[in-house]
Amino acid sequence: MSKRLLGALLTALALTFAVAACGSSSNDSSSTSGGGGDLSGEVAGAGATSQEAAQEAWVANFENENSGVTISYDPVGSGGGREQFIAGGVGYAGSDAAISEEEGEMKAAAKRCAPGELIEVPAYVSPIAIIYNLPEVESLQLDPETLAKIFNQEITTWNDKAIAADNPGVELPSTRITPVNRSDESGTTENFTEYLSQVVPSVWTHEVSGDWPVKGGEAASGTSGVVEAVGAGEGAIGYADASQAGELGIAKVKVGQNYAEPTPEAAAAILEESPEDKALKGGKYMFPFALDRKTESQGTYPIVLVSYLIACTDYKSADEAAVVKGFLEYAISPEGQEAAAENAGSAPLSAALTKKVTPAVEAIVAG
Repeated sequence: MSKRLLGALLTALALTFAVAACGSSSNDSSSTSGGGGDLSGEVAGAGATSQEAAQEAWVANFENENSGVTISYDPVGSGGGREQFIAGGVGYAGSDAAISEEEGEMKAAAKRCAPGELIEVPAYVSPIAIIYNLPEVESLQLDPETLAKIFNQEITTWNDKAIAADNPGVELPSTRITPVNRSDESGTTENFTEYLSQVVPSVWTHEVSGDWPVKGGEAASGTSGVVEAVGAGEGAIGYADASQAGELGIAKVKVGQNYAEPTPEAAAAILEESPEDKALKGGKYMFPFALDRKTESQGTYPIVLVSYLIACTDYKSADEAAVVKGFLEYAISPEGQEAAAENAGSAPLSAALTKKVTPAVEAIVAG
């Protein structure tokens, strides 16, 4: 065989392998971006308001890849989402707090999924921002003890000496402080009160709960309600998912010897060094985390919510099982996490964590 003919054959083979590789890559991309367009059916979800912007991106992209699918998500709050899921009213739920043993919640959720198992995977990681409305104060720093006393209504004016000590050189007004909290049961509230309870237990003596424990102040429903209430009243302060803070001021919170901003990177750093919460791990497909709120590591922000997607391994309808499985696979995939980060400012799951929780979603089948 001549060298010229041999070269031509080798070139042809190389082109064949290249085309095949491109086709394989294209198919792989399609499978990770929402099921390849062959799914159909309607599925409803409900839960955390913090996930709303991420859910909008996930639903839009997933439906775009699967024209026969319709997914709705009702941001009723974490508590409401878990209740609807347990009652069988929705196919999946979003929650800023892991399912707990309180009031038989874990048992009821497991019963809803029987004979299958309960699934609980982290899908949305975001810092909880301390938002405030003081037009003349561009930058605000708060020590955890000061923060707890503000929301405990022990510090009532913005020029209080404790706030002044946290903000040397800043001219603080004598404006009265109006703390704004969630009126509905909220995973955001539970995460915020857990932080206060762990970091400054001598000041924040209330029980950790999704229901706000302090009477008085101002209450608003949902993340958007808190943001709106803080924006409407000068001197107001509240807590909300950082992605929805808008034009409001965002306080830095003292962590160790430094004041930290609520960035996605700082939120992700907390999850990386936090263990699973074995007390709340009710099954092999549940991945609750015990966040390290007391960290003093530079580059971390401890007021963080890890929002979960809750589902079952078994569904009576094959279409519902396929859609829930495909949707959750997309949400926790690198593509889904990137979409959430772009639309909601969340922190993408690490590759290691994605690999760890993916088998739980892959276990979904039709009963």
